[in-house]
Amino acid sequence: MTDSLDERIAAVAFNADGLAPAIVQQWDTHEVLMLGWMDAEALRRTLTTGRVTYWSRSRQEYWRKGDTSGHIQLVKSAHLDCDGDALLIEVDQVGPACHTGLRSCFDTADLDAVDGVAGEERP
Repeated sequence: MTDSLDERIAAVAFNADGLAPAIVQQWDTHEVLMLGWMDAEALRRTLTTGRVTYWSRSRQEYWRKGDTSGHIQLVKSAHLDCDGDALLIEVDQVGPACHTGLRSCFDTADLDAVDGVAGEERP
């Protein structure tokens, strides 16, 4: 990519709180691991250090995944969606991604959705 780092970050349509959702996916299996939030500085750190950094909405501080748990996320690639308001961060996850100790934050509650079939619509 030939755009400067500042231009790439400026392309993100951050919300009114200055944040964008970051979907985190295992790079080789495409397993969705978690969702976090990034502001411009967290994204800058992620793009330049090789480790994922988030903005913690509850603690109001930056946190680099794995600094306390050892369950680090090594950046493989980062993408901006077509609307510019969501990020996809592909990582090599070391250990569980979820603070509960599970591999994925989405391994907990199945909402029992109806399985859709192409060409069929259900009421």
